[in-house]
Amino acid sequence: MFSSNNSQKYKSCTKKGGNCFECHKDSRFDNKRFLIIVNVLGSAGPLRFLVNEEDLVSGVIESALKLYAKEGRLPALGSDNSKFLLYCANFGSDALSPWDEVGSCGARNFVLCKKPEQQPNMTEARSHIISRKGSGNWKAWLNKSLTFKISSH
Repeated sequence: MFSSNNSQKYKSCTKKGGNCFECHKDSRFDNKRFLIIVNVLGSAGPLRFLVNEEDLVSGVIESALKLYAKEGRLPALGSDNSKFLLYCANFGSDALSPWDEVGSCGARNFVLCKKPEQQPNMTEARSHIISRKGSGNWKAWLNKSLTFKISSH
């Protein structure tokens, strides 16, 4: 059993995170852990792992990438979590902020995908001009081919 010194120690410990059995027993329920499912775009199947409710989205992305690599899945994704976005599978189309807590959205199913890559010197106005110019060429080509086919009858 306990010596009188130990029983005094356990009776006097009232702080959370103290060294007594009661404090440790209660602290098990402070961290709410839950199972999440992360579908990786381009991968054969989902990843499943436990997270804490307070874990940041950036940490969840990092854990998903580590598990993905550990399982030897293809295509290889790398380990830079800043190049990926995490979406709630059941809710809107906005990606979660890397600084949000994963438990804040209330979801258990997520989708992980790479951020779209932009060309470094491409401004929005320039890309609009290029796309408009390209569509003009396409229209011209379509008009020429229709005119050619109609005149050959």
